[in-house]
Amino acid sequence: MVDELPNQPSKEETEFVRQVTAKATRKLRVQREGKQGVWFGLGMSGLIGWSVAVPTLLGAMLGLWLDRRHPGNRSWTLMLLIAGLCIGCANAWHWVAQQDKAMHDEPEEHKSEDKKEDKKEDKKDE
Repeated sequence: MVDELPNQPSKEETEFVRQVTAKATRKLRVQREGKQGVWFGLGMSGLIGWSVAVPTLLGAMLGLWLDRRHPGNRSWTLMLLIAGLCIGCANAWHWVAQQDKAMHDEPEEHKSEDKKEDKKEDKKDE
């Protein structure tokens, strides 16, 4: 009825094993490299905050300058403040996405180190 052999793992099991292996490898790499403390996390959150605040404030200052130099029906301050906020949020989003990708994608040097360690462990088991 089923074409699968009883000894072969299913696709779901293979994917599960791959995910578990990747997480274990990341944990081992973090243990080798050392933990990043609370101050590191606070520094990163501060960096994200500044990456949003600086473009927002620059937009507001430029808008105030334009409103004083060229008064009109529309507020340059409000438009440039919103534009600066959007640019800052996009900047922060891009930075966080890069950090997330760096955490989940192992560099090639770590992959080769992990493979060497696996081979050493296999030899010890034999």
